[in-house]
Amino acid sequence: MKIETNENLLINVSVMGSVCQPNFQGLPAEPYRLDSDGIPFLLPTWGSIVHNVSVGDSAFGWEADCIHPGVSIKYPSEGGNRGLNILSCVGNEAIIMNGEAKNSVGFVSGKSGRFSEQIIIHFEKKVRERISINDKILIKSLGVGLKIKNFENIFCKSLSPQIFNKMNIKIKNKKLNIPVTHIIPEHLVGAGSGLTSESGSLHIQTTDLNEMKKYKLNNLRLGDFVYVENYDSSYQHGFLRKAWSIGIVGQTNGPRAGYGPGLTILMSSKTNDGIPKLNSNANIVNYLKFKK
Repeated sequence: MKIETNENLLINVSVMGSVCQPNFQGLPAEPYRLDSDGIPFLLPTWGSIVHNVSVGDSAFGWEADCIHPGVSIKYPSEGGNRGLNILSCVGNEAIIMNGEAKNSVGFVSGKSGRFSEQIIIHFEKKVRERISINDKILIKSLGVGLKIKNFENIFCKSLSPQIFNKMNIKIKNKKLNIPVTHIIPEHLVGAGSGLTSESGSLHIQTTDLNEMKKYKLNNLRLGDFVYVENYDSSYQHGFLRKAWSIGIVGQTNGPRAGYGPGLTILMSSKTNDGIPKLNSNANIVNYLKFKK
């Protein structure tokens, strides 16, 4: 059965932000954070142009605190940045509007949430070498309002039709069968719970090594599509039996408790109408034209 959507009715509107500098708060005066064992650490964190971490790379092993692969952007005003964060959808085309890398094209690969509120964009590494802080990047946003015919209980979040159409989703026994690389149990959901699901990220908890091994999460890659069990992100993120969500891994692991790899939620439902199908190829690098 063919899957039909309202793609032809969606609005394609431009939003823009600038490449942002990593930030460390002035107070408290020291820049250190605490890891899950209470040990202070100082590592690169979100923002800027990351030259050596890309979508498709491992989400683990980096000396970093939830680093964003590729390029991160924000808009200077709070309201404008909120518009950028909500309207940008994973898979949307991103175009550099000025500077040495002007006219280079990439795509949105994720979002980060509370305290950072940035859009994460993939550009190939040779393009990143020509990007500067404050360069302006325009996103042709398309996806907000996406609906699936006969599956009105499923909420699409930050999901471009371009990505949806390439996810190899099938209908079987009146349920969507969705390819994912991993299944995440609800008790491993960390930071982000309780916040809005229209923007930002939901993190996987990774401090319990036995649980990580049990669910085979150590091989998570940036760009992987994953299934979150018993978790409803229709409006806000929260536990709900038989609910489910689909997310894309947008950020790396970090040392803090509750701040493992960050997910940008793409689909969610309160009812048991979506089934995960494990497939190691369910990564955005296999769905879009991609160069590291």
